[in-house]
Amino acid sequence: MERRTVGSAALEVGAVGLGCAPMSWAYTRSQQRGEESVRAVRAALDHGSTLLDTADMYGPFTNELLLGRALGARRHEAFLATKCGLLVGEQHLVTNGRPGYVRRACDASLRRLQTEVIDLYQLHRPDPEVPVEETWGAMAELVAAGKVRALGLCAFNPQPARRLPAPRRVPARERVAAGARGGVRPGPPVPAEDPYAATVRQLERVQQVFPVSAVQAELSVWSPEALARLVPWCAARDVGFLAAMPLGSGYLTGTLTPGQGFEPEDVRARHPRFTAEMMAANQPVVAGLRRVARRHGATVAQVALAWVLSRDRGIVALAGTKRARWAAENAAAARLRLTERDLAEIARLPRALGSWD
Repeated sequence: MERRTVGSAALEVGAVGLGCAPMSWAYTRSQQRGEESVRAVRAALDHGSTLLDTADMYGPFTNELLLGRALGARRHEAFLATKCGLLVGEQHLVTNGRPGYVRRACDASLRRLQTEVIDLYQLHRPDPEVPVEETWGAMAELVAAGKVRALGLCAFNPQPARRLPAPRRVPARERVAAGARGGVRPGPPVPAEDPYAATVRQLERVQQVFPVSAVQAELSVWSPEALARLVPWCAARDVGFLAAMPLGSGYLTGTLTPGQGFEPEDVRARHPRFTAEMMAANQPVVAGLRRVARRHGATVAQVALAWVLSRDRGIVALAGTKRARWAAENAAAARLRLTERDLAEIARLPRALGSWD
């Protein structure tokens, strides 16, 4: 697979990484099977997807435990990225950026991942009650201690709140069966306002404390907002960009159908873009990607990933999945080269409807 670098430290990873959250967090729980997820991790490594992205809050904790078990003797093949800064409550998430917590969280992640060092340690959300410089300084101490190799920051809401919505926990008896499953280039139109202005301000502050190696934020054909300012900020400073949800939480795979329904604890069951009405309204986006896919003998998901990779050489796409088959398919997207005709056609697609807030 094509290799890309994360940050000025030139940490090399495959262009398509593996987002591990779906294995134990936020999506259809009835389809979360540990052994299949283990196979997905190993298939990703087999096909060159070396960056494995997780967080202590996924589960919580179970995602890191699963990764530690799946890697075993193959730890040296992987680039492990995890996160701290969010604690999971019953109906909400709580930010915590206190230095003492950061140190304890790192040690706990190291134990769960069964590793001596975390390749990329990311701040999931800044704590509004703690100066971000203090949190980042504690993370920088982890680099000096040899527990972490590089630091990253996840983009956040312009007005971060202390209590954030979390996936609803639903008793098993209430679950409902779900259905199926080079320079910065211009993308589809984006809103005039800059949703990442607050993130950029935080990035400027932490850069004064210790270098940022990577920024993680959502980027996909139907959510291109990061291209307006966040991706250029990274490109200008040799900072890697990790594209989260490049497949639109599964919608841009072309395998979801309007009105199919989701289990109550699946975040998409309450997402404005996953109502039956909005899924139907956004079908032209998938149809456009499918036309491009036919010309290349590729899948819709591969075209969606290839588009993300074409935006900038510093982007790594974090394609989330819990199945070995999809991990292999996603990895193959790194070989797909979209033509100028393809890119122009995708740029003309209608803007997706529905809010991601």
